[in-house]
Amino acid sequence: MQKTYISSREYIYMDYNATTPMESEVIQTITETMREAWGNPSSSYAPGRKAKESIDWSREVIAQMIGGHPEDIIFTSGGTESNNLVFHTAVNSFWSHHRQLAQNSGIVELGGIALSLPHIITSNIEHDSVQLVVENLVKEGKAKATFLSISKKTGCVEVDDVITAIGPSTCLVSVMLANNETGVIMPIAEICQQLKVVNHQRGKEMPKVLLHTDAAQALGKLRVDVQDLGVDYLTIVGHKFYGPRIGALYVRSPGTSSPMYAMFFGGGQERMFRPGTENTPMIAGLGKAAELVNKKLDLYASHMKEVRDYLEASLVMAFGKEKLCFNSHFQGSDRLPNTCNVSILGPNLQGRKVLQHCRRLLASVGAACHSENVSRPSHVLLKSGIPYKVAENAIRLSVGRATSKEDVDLIIEDLKQAINEIELCAAEPGLLLPDEN
Repeated sequence: MQKTYISSREYIYMDYNATTPMESEVIQTITETMREAWGNPSSSYAPGRKAKESIDWSREVIAQMIGGHPEDIIFTSGGTESNNLVFHTAVNSFWSHHRQLAQNSGIVELGGIALSLPHIITSNIEHDSVQLVVENLVKEGKAKATFLSISKKTGCVEVDDVITAIGPSTCLVSVMLANNETGVIMPIAEICQQLKVVNHQRGKEMPKVLLHTDAAQALGKLRVDVQDLGVDYLTIVGHKFYGPRIGALYVRSPGTSSPMYAMFFGGGQERMFRPGTENTPMIAGLGKAAELVNKKLDLYASHMKEVRDYLEASLVMAFGKEKLCFNSHFQGSDRLPNTCNVSILGPNLQGRKVLQHCRRLLASVGAACHSENVSRPSHVLLKSGIPYKVAENAIRLSVGRATSKEDVDLIIEDLKQAINEIELCAAEPGLLLPDEN
């Protein structure tokens, strides 16, 4: 398998949940599009038509990747914009629903429901581009929210908790498809099935409860089908599956089955849902990355799982079960095929310190967006029931499409020497190691 990632004798990259390099075919597609399809896609001359054809092709293959229709795909700048667009839409749809009811009935207040703020349900382990958006809506008095705790047994949001939290003004449920730190896969399809029952029972005065999932970590690692999941919205992030740093949002029949409200206003591109002259080269690159997933997902997933399992077995062989805690192992829960979250137990073996002493391994202690917060261990692990002292020592190792067992062998030796250095320093406090001179 061709290597398209950072790996050399000097360092080995195992932080693919943070970002992935672009595949060579993706880079080639972007380059060719920049050269040949540089025209404005709204123009009728040849370079413009070429650009539009490229965008249309990308929309089709991305839809194919998730089991949707091309008209359901809206291109965005990335996952953060896609997520913001969903919450913006849910709040606007809530008020639009009640304005329409008021106009139809000739009254302003409908049993007090129209005066209730729109209610959003999400989990307490979401990505910042979900959590902070919801918190900001609450802070500004535009919504109220319920942040559901996950089960410390399964690492998942419990379906019954979601349904119990629904109230008269609930307008949106948003739960990630797979967690970026533990890799645990959430029961989105089951939530959808229960939501269908709830929505069928709700009266006309209550808004439909919409369902959104951020699929950033799942795409390119496991099969994702919006028909099976039943979601109204699904977030797509290119740089998590070897594509460029743009994204897309799946919307089930936008403007009809599922509401969609623009955050921006301009030239009317993307059916006015996301105006702005299209970034044709990056959209083409996103399409090529999706096409590779369509063709090779089984190969990618099976390879990553094989290497990840070898990694975990090698960790046990090197350090012993008693000195390890696998923070991504939850009873009865599935997880991504590439993700290993592990703590090497012992004093002074905090994850950041261990990684600082590694000479080859490039990894993280958790989500990249929290990498500068050195004062506390991962909030995801703590909320998953991992003890504080164990969570402090956590390292997230996420393998990629071309990570090899030889790479694993090298980083095991790297971890062993790092821990030996730390323990030697602890035993002889005045000792200066070579890289500390």
